[in-house]
Amino acid sequence: MSTHAKRERLLLADLLEAVGPDAPTLCDGWNARDLAAHVVVRERRADAAGGILIKQLAGRLERVQAEFAAKPYEELIQLLRTGPPRFSPFNLKQVDEASNAVEFYVHAEDVRRAQPDWTPRELDLVFADALWSRLERMARVVGRKAPVGLVLRRPDGQTAVAHRGTPVVTVTGEPSELLMFVFGRQEAADVELAGDKDAVARLHEAKQLGL
Repeated sequence: MSTHAKRERLLLADLLEAVGPDAPTLCDGWNARDLAAHVVVRERRADAAGGILIKQLAGRLERVQAEFAAKPYEELIQLLRTGPPRFSPFNLKQVDEASNAVEFYVHAEDVRRAQPDWTPRELDLVFADALWSRLERMARVVGRKAPVGLVLRRPDGQTAVAHRGTPVVTVTGEPSELLMFVFGRQEAADVELAGDKDAVARLHEAKQLGL
């Protein structure tokens, strides 16, 4: 596994273990146990994980995820730590980095920021740049359902167009915070929104951002 994805995997596992199975998360309707089950199913049960994106498979995904959520919590954490099965494509470094670095970062923040005593995490510049690179490539995918034009901007001025349209709202923040925003965690993201007042309100309240 690659450096960023491996580190974020272990950090997420540590956070889930520390807060316990009943702790809240930023994922609507999910506690820590549900989130852990989701992450494990995503990389261990390809036959069900397709339900994340394909509506016709959503029922199967829910059933399989419920089965995993019923497992002992410690077992779920261990499955997350040890990673995917031997022949899973997630074992390929390129796939792991492309698919998991962002996934595990966002879900770790889902756990961290849902706790009453959470503190911000400072990211090193190398990881911040890696997140920005990934965000640039996926911007139009995660922003395709935005109700207004959407431009993502780093504090240093680098920008990425997430959705073409008018009026335009520019969201400025560190790459990690922009990821939280476009993945539907608007309320928890430390960003600044600039643009038409009504457009800003529509974007901030949108429920259809993210994959």
